[in-house]
Amino acid sequence: MSRVNFDTLLEAGCHFGHLKRKWNPAMAPYIFMERNGIHIIDLNKTVVKVEEAAEALKQIAKSGKKVLFVATKKQAKQVVAEKAASVNMPYVIERWPGGMLTNFPTIRKAVKKMATIDKLTNDGTYSNLSKREVLQISRQRAKLEKNLGSISDLTRLPSALFVVDVLKENIAIREAVRLGIPVFAIVDTNSDPSNVDYVIPANDDATKSVEVILDACCAAMAEGLEERKAEKVDMDAAGEVAPKAAKKKTTKARMGKAEEDAINAAKAAAFVNKEDEA
Repeated sequence: MSRVNFDTLLEAGCHFGHLKRKWNPAMAPYIFMERNGIHIIDLNKTVVKVEEAAEALKQIAKSGKKVLFVATKKQAKQVVAEKAASVNMPYVIERWPGGMLTNFPTIRKAVKKMATIDKLTNDGTYSNLSKREVLQISRQRAKLEKNLGSISDLTRLPSALFVVDVLKENIAIREAVRLGIPVFAIVDTNSDPSNVDYVIPANDDATKSVEVILDACCAAMAEGLEERKAEKVDMDAAGEVAPKAAKKKTTKARMGKAEEDAINAAKAAAFVNKEDEA
């Protein structure tokens, strides 16, 4: 069964593209028609593309890897933050930190700095500082939290990028392409999909449109995470059974050896008695 259907996308307004004069010819295969100077996206193709993207995201989540969600536009910020947090994935909804992927070690240092400030605050190291110095540190901590707090658990480069609005997040996409990181994106009719690995043609300006597509993708990722947990439980159970089987096998081997020794001893005794009689 498909994770999203035509009617749901239609109700969410996923079919509304941009004005004809703003279109990108590379999006022609995904455009159904033009009405009142506005391009209409072919939702039948959107359904197929959402399914493809959801399945790929499910496999990434199942393998225990991270997907970084990126949406800094006002309409998508809150939705992306909620959906990404629901599947325990990192996200960026404020300004994209330049070099976040291509200069990842520097970003990690900034995240560690945030953790260091917390540690020194808790152990009372800052208690002897003046109010002005404490205020400066607090402001620095707040700024780091705002920009990097949502990626504090991202200890290595993400395995994929999920972007809302290709035009606005072009720097993030360029960094991902440079590093060979797969890109999933909601692409509107005014955007170039050439650098996107998994194109989802849809309206990227409407909150409801973004929410419907993210619902389908995050639900698939949640399935992947559940399957990963189930497999881990099965592996742990198999790991417990294996030592028991090995122990049982060893016990049987020992019993077999004891029986063999007893038989050999009986044969030896019989041979000795026979010699004595002779």
